[in-house]
Amino acid sequence: MVKRHRGRNIALLIAALVILGVVLWRWHPWGSPGGAASAGDASGARAGRAGRGAAMGNMPQPVHVAAATQGEMPVVLTALGTVTPLANVTVLPQLSGVLQDVYFKEGQMVRKGDVLAQIDPRPYQISLDNAQGTLARDEALLQTARLDLKRYQTLLSQDSIASQQVDTQASLVRQYEGTVKSDKANIDTYKLDLVYARITAPVSGRVGLRQVDPGNYVTPSLTNGIVVITQLQPISVIFTTSEDNLQQIIQQTQSGAKLSVTAYDRSNTTSLEGGMLETLDNQIDTTTGTVKLRAIFQNSKNLLFPNQFVNARLLVDTIKDAVIVPTPAVLNGSMGPFVYVVKADNTVTVRPVKLGPVDGERTSIKSGLAVGERVVIDGSDRLKEGAKITIPADKPRGASGASGARGAAAASGASGAHAHHGKHAAQASQ
Repeated sequence: MVKRHRGRNIALLIAALVILGVVLWRWHPWGSPGGAASAGDASGARAGRAGRGAAMGNMPQPVHVAAATQGEMPVVLTALGTVTPLANVTVLPQLSGVLQDVYFKEGQMVRKGDVLAQIDPRPYQISLDNAQGTLARDEALLQTARLDLKRYQTLLSQDSIASQQVDTQASLVRQYEGTVKSDKANIDTYKLDLVYARITAPVSGRVGLRQVDPGNYVTPSLTNGIVVITQLQPISVIFTTSEDNLQQIIQQTQSGAKLSVTAYDRSNTTSLEGGMLETLDNQIDTTTGTVKLRAIFQNSKNLLFPNQFVNARLLVDTIKDAVIVPTPAVLNGSMGPFVYVVKADNTVTVRPVKLGPVDGERTSIKSGLAVGERVVIDGSDRLKEGAKITIPADKPRGASGASGARGAAAASGASGAHAHHGKHAAQASQ
């Protein structure tokens, strides 16, 4: 009984395998009547795509080129700087009194010596008048003492009086002379007070906001002063540079050269004012490894404002007969900086170069490129060593499009021919 069941199970397993094999044969592409045709179609499509890819890969790439030129290249150091006034003066009263008048307007440009305010001068005028009266009295006493001394000296020569009396009178004359000098000094002091009562601008510049209103009692210890005057013309910019650049700057300044500095706005796009390097600081900041420099600008248009952030460009030197290319021509790779050089057969080659100073849109080349050689400045992302190129200016407009259309049509025709041939071959095999 057991053997009979085992034989039946084996027969069922064989039948199942046969049925599975038939099903797989029917569903597989080679088991269907159109399988060979489908395989041929797929093969033709793949061949067509490969043909189109090869055609696109061999097509010349359109690029823009420029020739390396020879010229002067400035060596420029760029740093962030701060506009700093040469003078920032808080105007304080030099004596105490009631502030009578203020003659300036906030934000007004003033010149050195202009009257800004007036302190009540009457108390100081009274003191001056009193001192002048005291001087007149003491001068009269001095004159009398001198006349008495002269008479005493005459009597002494006649042995009519003692010499001690003459000496006493002479001391009295000297005492009055000292008193007169003191009176004159007091007069000068009160005259100076009257001058100080008229508060004038110590420097030329722009006045800020008024700190004290007329009618207030002011003293020399006033905290904020009456007003602050900031000198704007000329004005300076303080900026820093690396200590590595210090020797080059010192060599230029010691040779008598005046180094020019140009101040640009915060975005580093607009030139504000041109000036000259004035001085260097006397020590290097050890925490940053930089040194401070001060440049002076005339600021004739008042474009530089105190505490404004600017980009300072210091012209250190000018390289003559430098090889110059547009900055977009220079690329960077594992080998370092390089350019694509255009050969005579309109193919490109990778050329490593050694860079010199960069001036915005221009880059100088120390070595690796000769004057007159053409380099790719646009379209280099599609290039490789030996790639073919086309330059739009070298051929009529539309030539690239016609060539592309012909290439696409040829590739499409080849793909269709392969598919059609595959279908017919499948049908013939059946």
